[in-house]
Amino acid sequence: MKTYTLDKPDNLIDWWKESVDKYADRRFIGTKNKDGVYEWVTRKEVNTRIDNLRAGLAKLGVNEGDAVGIIANNRVEWVVAAFAAWGRVARYVPMYEAELVKIWKYIITDSRIKVLFVSKPEIYEKIKDFPKEIPTLEHIFIIDSEGDNSMAALEKRGSAQPVLPQSPKPDDIAELIYTSGTTGNPKGVLLSHGNFTHNSSSGLKMYPELRKNDGIDSVTLAILPWAHVFGQSGELFAIIRLGGSFGLAESPATIVEDIVKVKPTFLVAVPRVFNRIYDGLWAKMNKEGGLAKALFVMGVEASKKKRELAALGQSDFMTNLKLKLADKIVFSKIRERLGGRVMGAMTGSAAMNPEIGQFFFDVGIPVYDCYGLTETSPAATMNASWSYRLGSVGRAIDNVKIVIDSSVVEEGATDGEIIIYGPNVMKGYHNRPEDTQATMTPDGGFRTGDRGRLDKDGFLFITGRIKEQYKLENGKFCFPVSLEETICLVPFVQQAVIYGLNRPYNVCLIVPDFDVLKNYAKEKGLPTDIQTLLARQDVTDMISGEITSHLKGKYGSYEIPKKFLFLSEPFSLDNGMLTQTMKLKRKIVLDKYMDQIEALYK
Repeated sequence: MKTYTLDKPDNLIDWWKESVDKYADRRFIGTKNKDGVYEWVTRKEVNTRIDNLRAGLAKLGVNEGDAVGIIANNRVEWVVAAFAAWGRVARYVPMYEAELVKIWKYIITDSRIKVLFVSKPEIYEKIKDFPKEIPTLEHIFIIDSEGDNSMAALEKRGSAQPVLPQSPKPDDIAELIYTSGTTGNPKGVLLSHGNFTHNSSSGLKMYPELRKNDGIDSVTLAILPWAHVFGQSGELFAIIRLGGSFGLAESPATIVEDIVKVKPTFLVAVPRVFNRIYDGLWAKMNKEGGLAKALFVMGVEASKKKRELAALGQSDFMTNLKLKLADKIVFSKIRERLGGRVMGAMTGSAAMNPEIGQFFFDVGIPVYDCYGLTETSPAATMNASWSYRLGSVGRAIDNVKIVIDSSVVEEGATDGEIIIYGPNVMKGYHNRPEDTQATMTPDGGFRTGDRGRLDKDGFLFITGRIKEQYKLENGKFCFPVSLEETICLVPFVQQAVIYGLNRPYNVCLIVPDFDVLKNYAKEKGLPTDIQTLLARQDVTDMISGEITSHLKGKYGSYEIPKKFLFLSEPFSLDNGMLTQTMKLKRKIVLDKYMDQIEALYK
């Protein structure tokens, strides 16, 4: 198995120390107060708290290989607890606040957490009896508290007797990140210090513009949860290294408002965020109509025409003039709504729809699609300002190799399963040797389960999931995810699920965009109650027709769904149909609605 030489620093403690030494007094993390104003702390201030908490953990007997857990959303204390644990060469185990109690219990038990931090007294009340049931769990501390069992009290205890940080080795496990999974219990992914530092360092090489002005202009809004690896490698560790800063998004509902206040220069998010912005802009333009919409459409069409001409080595005065006019009057306002300083954005977790990606390029906010998994720390491929191809997820990052295994798909296919090699690949699944063996090749590659192809220049295109593809009755293959993503571009659609395994045709489950549907109902003088609207044949026929028209020319006639099932309940975390990273739990959805799906075929 190949060994890799890593750039220094090759562990997260040295990574942090170098940043503090160089950028001690720069603003680091901003948190919105009750008045809606962002208050900032410096690296120096955070480092003092890390030193104190590390000493507190030492007093509790936290040593190399022990596990320290946290149940909290993004906040200063998340960073403090992480680096305090790593300074003891302990493993950090992050968990989501919005999680089932049984999942917390499973993770705490499986990872053998010794010390646990929780954000609120309300969470503590749900798990206060865990130490009686989980022998390894010795201490629980509350962050938003001032009592003896508060995080602040442990920091105070530690401040009385400082303990120097230890520098972990690159192969030491830094985190156990539990994948939310679409079936069964989550799997604990073992990620090392070297996994993280390689991944973040390699990502920064793809975006040299972020180092402008010694990184002080690198500002972002932390939208992604740090309990997910993308938010850590792609944002937290990158900003630490750059000497930049980030404001914490208050909630998904306040993202646009928070962006205006933080004024980021770069964003890291998932496609869902940009999809919602895109849908919102078109909905706004359709509602306003008139000159504003005419200029907006003119700009979009001029951008498209300019690209087509550029591909032929040509240019056109009127096209350029139209684009300049639309940019000055309309597109500039869109950029202002995103803070006015965004030079670009990086997205991952799912493939960006090329149509939406091109739109953001046109308005002057390029969105670069990347690819990876928790098991690859996560980045494996990236698009960037100097190397991108729309529709792709970029080329392999530094020291990473992508191999396409066509032996696991149908004969004659030009794509196959994506296998990833490199220093970003996990050390395995915790307590799951059989799962580790099933996903790792003998020479150290990680089998992703994703299906893709490489073009002649090494750009990777995702074509589906190996397990989710299926054949229709006529023997033709369908890739439901691609269809679903395209259907969700229809303004009336919020979520979609395609089904057709061994059936004569595909059917589609649709969760409408309720806001768009209500606005449509008001314009048509119809009742705005969702249940009533979805019971009307004229309304469902209208949405079905919009979907079918949108798919024609993009997919074969056999792929386009022939019948639709309209749902009034969205797929969500609360009803167990989405994972924490907003991926569909397809089996659970299909199991719940199978009787109604069957009825569509009768």
